[in-house]
Amino acid sequence: MRLISSAVISLVICAVLPSYADETSAPEVLKSEFIAQQVRNGMTKQEVTSILDKAHFQQTIIDSISRPWEAKPWYQYYPIFLTDNRLEAGLSFWKKNKDVIARAAKKFQVDPQIIVAIIGVETYYGKYLGKHSVLDALYTLGFYYPPRAKFFRGQLGDLLKLTKEEHLDINNLKGSYAGAMGYGQFIPSSYRYYAVDFDGNGSRDLIGSPADAIGSVANYLHKHGWQKGMPTTIELVNESDSAPETAPWSGKRLKLKAADILTPQLHLKHSIDIDIAQPAILIELQQESDKEYWLGLKNFYVITRYNHSPLYAMAVYQFSQQLKQSYEKQAHEKQ
Repeated sequence: MRLISSAVISLVICAVLPSYADETSAPEVLKSEFIAQQVRNGMTKQEVTSILDKAHFQQTIIDSISRPWEAKPWYQYYPIFLTDNRLEAGLSFWKKNKDVIARAAKKFQVDPQIIVAIIGVETYYGKYLGKHSVLDALYTLGFYYPPRAKFFRGQLGDLLKLTKEEHLDINNLKGSYAGAMGYGQFIPSSYRYYAVDFDGNGSRDLIGSPADAIGSVANYLHKHGWQKGMPTTIELVNESDSAPETAPWSGKRLKLKAADILTPQLHLKHSIDIDIAQPAILIELQQESDKEYWLGLKNFYVITRYNHSPLYAMAVYQFSQQLKQSYEKQAHEKQ
């Protein structure tokens, strides 16, 4: 792994930390505070310092988080995930792990296709688990990325606890640029609080055990309120030349009801009965020449607890529908 000079780090800090009075010393202050916090949590100063000394700033991490895929418009975003190859890989994964998936779906009351879809969107069924050092990623974002530095320092603290709890080698963990790991790309706090030992071998291994990953994704959705068998999102039609009265969802908690969003101009594309008193959000998707509107329900919101982007949640949902239809079709043809 290539190291960069302190002069280069100083230049980077000056570029990304304009809010600090003394930009070059601010990360060192944050590190001191972080060490003190971990000592209060039961670690020794020497333990924490030794780990931080092995971590390296990575400019590629800053570059990656500054241009996430979710910044793309929908018409450029969804073709990344909704492909024939990913569908075939998903069906293969489902068939290979059908008993584990069925057990997880029953135990945690989660629809099986959504479990398979999330793992497929996250890592292509373990094909892309991430190339970044998890330690370097959380170190870089926790001390050199002001917009979310506090959050990532918290994740770094959880990583220190996690590696002790699960006997993981902190120096060799690989994951995403945001420090997410394993088949389902769990950040350290999610790994600690939602991972389950689903293969019964005494450890929670989201990196090497598909069974643990399947059970953990199902548990995560369950703990966030997934409603098995209930609709996730419903397509709308906007008959007005202007934008809907309700603003598209911006990531806030569920506050509106379906009745607050639906109007004579913005209505369901297909005539179905729904409870208009249920919580809902308005989803806006940018196509090349126009915009699509969807009514997002509780299950859609639950997917956004995994990744707050409505584009991500919609890709997962639509992929899950493709998986469900193809899996059931193949099962029917075998009969």
